[in-house]
Amino acid sequence: MSETIYDALRESHDIQRSLCRRLLRSPPHSEKRVSLFTELRIELAAHAAAEERFLYAPMLMHDAGLDTSRHALHEHHQLDELIEELQQPSKNGSAWMAKARKLSEKVHHHLREEEKKFFQVSGKLLSDAQKTRLAKQYRRDYERMLKQLRAA
Repeated sequence: MSETIYDALRESHDIQRSLCRRLLRSPPHSEKRVSLFTELRIELAAHAAAEERFLYAPMLMHDAGLDTSRHALHEHHQLDELIEELQQPSKNGSAWMAKARKLSEKVHHHLREEEKKFFQVSGKLLSDAQKTRLAKQYRRDYERMLKQLRAA
């Protein structure tokens, strides 16, 4: 069976979960914390851009997909705002870690909701051929975005 958009997204979701866990366990005042945060920021941005183009946009074309897509887009925006707040020079201190925990909780909430609700709604609206085609388009764009963001 061909890979679907959901297989591709779950792979990135697993990376995001792992990066969140590792970031929260990282030692303060360490290069490891800085590199994990950078890796998470890039992963979230590349994933969100490709997901919005190749899952949310097609879903917005269906009346039944409007509410769930809008909600998911709103959550992406919230994650972007938290990332922006966390980009302060110091990655130490209790205030930064509290925001990092909040980001991790929001990421986990969003991924859970997407996998339990959004995938089911979209699964009914998209054809099998679309799911396979969207997986290829998502992967191509995700890889392009990762490369672009890492070079920046």
